[in-house]
Order: sequence, then C-alpha cells, then structure tokens
Amino acid sequence: MSRIDETRPFVPLNISVLTVSDTRSPEEDRSGSTLADRLEKAGHVLADRKLTTDDVDAIRAVVKDWIARDTIDVVITTGGTGFTGRDVTPEAVEPLFEKRMEGFSEVFHRISYDKIGTSTIQSRATGGVAGATYIFVLPGSPGACKDAWDGILKWQLDYRHMPCNFVEIMPRLDEHLKRGKLQEV
Repeated sequence: MSRIDETRPFVPLNISVLTVSDTRSPEEDRSGSTLADRLEKAGHVLADRKLTTDDVDAIRAVVKDWIARDTIDVVITTGGTGFTGRDVTPEAVEPLFEKRMEGFSEVFHRISYDKIGTSTIQSRATGGVAGATYIFVLPGSPGACKDAWDGILKWQLDYRHMPCNFVEIMPRLDEHLKRGKLQEV
C-alpha cells in the first residue's frame, strides 16, 4: 500500500500552471488558483502562471517555452479538455509528448467517476513527458483540479511517496536524449 516515508526529504518542484479559457480573466481563474494554492501548500514552487485562449498555437507556445526551461519540472494545464469546437488543449499538448501517461488519465477518470459518475467521460484529461518535464492536462473546473491534485499529483510529485513516485525518476527522464547525443558524436 502507498505511504509517506518520513525518512526521505521533501523535494520541492518548480511547477507552472496554464489556464486555457476564452472567457476567464486572471481574477476569475478559480481553477488556476486552486492548483497554485494546492501546489504551494504542498511545499512546491509556483514557477510561472499564465492564462491563454483556446488556441492550439497559443497553448503549444506556452507549453513549449516551459518545457525548454531547465528550471521547470512540471507543467499543469487546466481547461479545454471537453468536446466543443473550442476545446483544443489535448490537440495542442499531446503532439509534444515523448511518452504518454495512460495511467494518469485512467486514475483521474476513476477518481472523477466516484464524484460525478458517468459525466467524467466528457473530459479528455491526459498526461505525458516531454523534454524531461511532466505535463498534465486537466479539465477547467476547480473540482476536477482538486481531484487531480489531491488524488494523484500531490502523491506522485512527493519524493517521500512510496512505493514509487515521479520525483525519484526525474534524473532519468532524459536518458534517451543523452544517448542520442552520444550516438551523434
């Protein structure tokens, strides 16, 4: 069963939050605030926070910029995961993934199902890794952000979480990139 190993140190991560919305202003961004508050309360650092419109190029530009920064460990987006014509966050972000994290979506939907039942199928929450950066694409509701953080991310982004967590494998996320560079030489 999972547990916190108190003998291990807490490792604060630098996490960026992107809210995707055509209708919200920074003052009305409850989902972004929910994530920022929770990650800071857990002991992590809010590295950056932005709001952008439901536009593939705009979303992708922000996420690519954050992936390129060595100082950002995790990117979390909120909004744009539904099925309307303006919901394009997965289309913007998934092509950036080097590795897809199917388990994140499955566990998110399991947690969400317990709260909102079959309505969870209206979300295309997803996760992956790109450029040694974890990326999580969440729905735009504060409740969904709470569920994802409290039920998954809070634990997997804590080095003390056992039997395993995302933090302990971070130094190895870019092995394929290093290997490729060595092969080129």
